[in-house]
Amino acid sequence: MANQEVGKKVRMALTPPPHDATTNPFLLIRSISSSNNAMLSKEEEEEKENNNGEPHTNNLCAVINHYIHTLNHFNLRNLGYPLNQNFNYDALAPLLRFHLNNAGDPFLGSTVCLNSTSFEVSVLDWFANLWEIQNNKYWGYVTTGGTESNLHAILLGREKFPDGILYTSQDSHYSIFKIARMYRMQCVKVGTLVSGEIDCAELKASLLAHKDKPAIINLNIGTTMKGAVDDIDLVIQTLKKNGFSRDRFYIHCDGALFGIILPFVKQAPKISFKKPIGSVCVSGHKFLGCPIPCGVVITRKEYINTLCRDIEYIGSRDATITGSRSGHAPIFLWYAITKRGSLGLQKEAQTCIRNARYLHNRLREARIGAMLNEYSNIVVFEKPLDDEFSRRWSLACKGNIAHVVVMQHVTIEMLDLFVAEFLQKRSFWWFKDYGSSFQPRCIADEIGAANCSCSMHSLLS
Repeated sequence: MANQEVGKKVRMALTPPPHDATTNPFLLIRSISSSNNAMLSKEEEEEKENNNGEPHTNNLCAVINHYIHTLNHFNLRNLGYPLNQNFNYDALAPLLRFHLNNAGDPFLGSTVCLNSTSFEVSVLDWFANLWEIQNNKYWGYVTTGGTESNLHAILLGREKFPDGILYTSQDSHYSIFKIARMYRMQCVKVGTLVSGEIDCAELKASLLAHKDKPAIINLNIGTTMKGAVDDIDLVIQTLKKNGFSRDRFYIHCDGALFGIILPFVKQAPKISFKKPIGSVCVSGHKFLGCPIPCGVVITRKEYINTLCRDIEYIGSRDATITGSRSGHAPIFLWYAITKRGSLGLQKEAQTCIRNARYLHNRLREARIGAMLNEYSNIVVFEKPLDDEFSRRWSLACKGNIAHVVVMQHVTIEMLDLFVAEFLQKRSFWWFKDYGSSFQPRCIADEIGAANCSCSMHSLLS
């Protein structure tokens, strides 16, 4: 009876909203957009004006309401990406009546009077304190997200060392390799350990092969797929032992998700400007749960002058990647940080990690190969054989593995439903494809033999 009840809950949770031409929001959006783009006759324009646009407005409201219904449904199974959906910014709704533009250097302000640079600087000060750099020693700004933050940080490294070589692990975010192409930088892709952490033995070999060139190092504070944390101290030690003095390397720490989690986890690796690092970045729409993509990048003030140009038109200094910048994003960040405080953020970090351990244990108990790095909320496991199942649960997949990122909105009940359906579907997929009793897939190469549940490695776990 208990299994039947769980199965019933799974089916109820996964029943999609209707998808016909009158209720599917995506079809409605395209329909409304097409009608807006159509040329209206003079009589139709006059009729629309006489009606104060009411029928049109009602149509727009219907589209938005349908879309909200769909989003609420998808959010029930939103497991694969680091997007915190547990937030409420209703108090900030009145700010949507204003266009807020933070063009220019946030520390200098600009002649664009509708800005939120005071909120932005407050947010930057908070992160500077979190990562242990004095207010008069740092510079930074609120970006559009992790990619722009990485763009800015690696540009600083390249400006410092124009002939430098970019080193980054093979598990780095795809934006790093895109940035290398954009800046036409030589990029050395370094191998990783099974955990996803950069292999410092291989890094050493790569450094020695290019010993005549300065090193620009991108380190991952939580890799995209496995949630591995590169060892900052070991990398610095590797650089120094192999002839790279402090004036011959630049280190950027990409902490998109973990950059704000690790400081609130006991005994976790420390992110600190007391170490010889050049920059750190974090995403604002991930752990903090801002409703619009945004990020923060912090660097040492001494590095920024090479990028700066005075712009008379805005009465400020151009030191950022983009010109116009969202004035709303810093306020969302400030509100998220201030409302929860350090104790609230610490509690959320601990809950996410605890729930990730719960999911990892459930998967292992069910003989599903799975891995969870220490201090991580990213659970890696065998990729489902059905792409539709992966899409339904919004899973991120790569090769033979998939992952769940246990964020604040992910409940134990949601995880139980996921595991129940995964187990229910798993045997069926295997029988359909192979016509025999189920055998777990071997993913030892991806997550290690000790974490694999295939017949060959299950005795090791």
